[in-house]
Amino acid sequence: MTTTVLDDIGLLVTNDPTAGEGALGIVHNASVVFEGERIVSIGPAGQVADQRIDAGGRCVIPGFVDSHTHLVFAGDRGDEFAARMAGRPYEAGGIKVSVAATRVAGDDELTRLTAARRDEARRAGITTVEIKSGYGLDAHHEARCLHVAEGFTHDTTFLGAHVVPAEFEGRADDYVHHVCTDMLAAAAPHARWIDAFCEVGAFDADQCRAVLTAGRNVGLGLRLHANQLGFGPGVQLAVEMGCASADHCTYLTDDDIAALAASDTVATFLPATDFSTRQPYPDARRAIDAGVKVALATNCNPGSSYTTSMSFCIALAVRDMHMTPEEALLAATLGGARALRRTDVGHLTVGARADLVVLDAPSYTHLVYRPGVPLIALTIERGA
Repeated sequence: MTTTVLDDIGLLVTNDPTAGEGALGIVHNASVVFEGERIVSIGPAGQVADQRIDAGGRCVIPGFVDSHTHLVFAGDRGDEFAARMAGRPYEAGGIKVSVAATRVAGDDELTRLTAARRDEARRAGITTVEIKSGYGLDAHHEARCLHVAEGFTHDTTFLGAHVVPAEFEGRADDYVHHVCTDMLAAAAPHARWIDAFCEVGAFDADQCRAVLTAGRNVGLGLRLHANQLGFGPGVQLAVEMGCASADHCTYLTDDDIAALAASDTVATFLPATDFSTRQPYPDARRAIDAGVKVALATNCNPGSSYTTSMSFCIALAVRDMHMTPEEALLAATLGGARALRRTDVGHLTVGARADLVVLDAPSYTHLVYRPGVPLIALTIERGA
């Protein structure tokens, strides 16, 4: 099999403290050799392989791991965003607009739209992505959306409990039963995870517990939208159920932070959502100092965070969530991998997947130092 060396790396971030300096495991003047999809050697510049890619003395980081997205959808909600910027508050009910558009879109159209977003994310340095359903909200369309998502990632998530669709208006418990039975049966063959939106205007703790329990009973891993729009039971429920991640975590009490710190549940922050909805930003500093494991993700979706830029999320996390550049980069790579219970991505070590990003900069700090500037010079995903 052909080997390739990414050579003349000025500053290499491995995310392996045993490999180099600090928590990021920084190695200077380095090269990385990979064979097929896997890294086979990390060493000084000048290693030899069948093919050579010249990093030109620039910084190389692990590919971003985006552990929370909603890439499969049709339609546009730009007018809703503009209205929100003019002062209208964000409400979860806007999801129904995307449901209506997604249901009428054909499979080919959904695949084309999702492929374009996935390519955009790859150009932004995202090499691993989780994709949720949630814009079908019936058995047929949820399974259809997950089937599309399967073409782009192993980490597909059934989010039938996103909001109550129009045909179940005023009958939330009946809809939850439908999610846990017919919808789950159709969706489970195409999903690795199950998720629910625990929020006023969506589903309460008991309803979300029922959804997560049903998913766990058929072998799906658990995730949860929690504490996005206000204080609530979501984080505590995520910890109670052993969810891999509690996502949003915009509003955290001391008890929420203590519960997360004592658990294996990752707090996944979605700062581009808080930017787009004019919500306050989470206090990541408080969570990290308490020992909470954290991740950053884009939450790319048509209503509350239509971005595939992890660099933008990193800049927001440092500027408005009081994270250091090192913490934010770790959260966007290794943190995302932990939120997906993945050990093969999010770091650059021998045996890991060959997912590397060459920055058009001498250091990862430029992701924050030069916000809004496209600094992703090259994305290598699975060695390609």
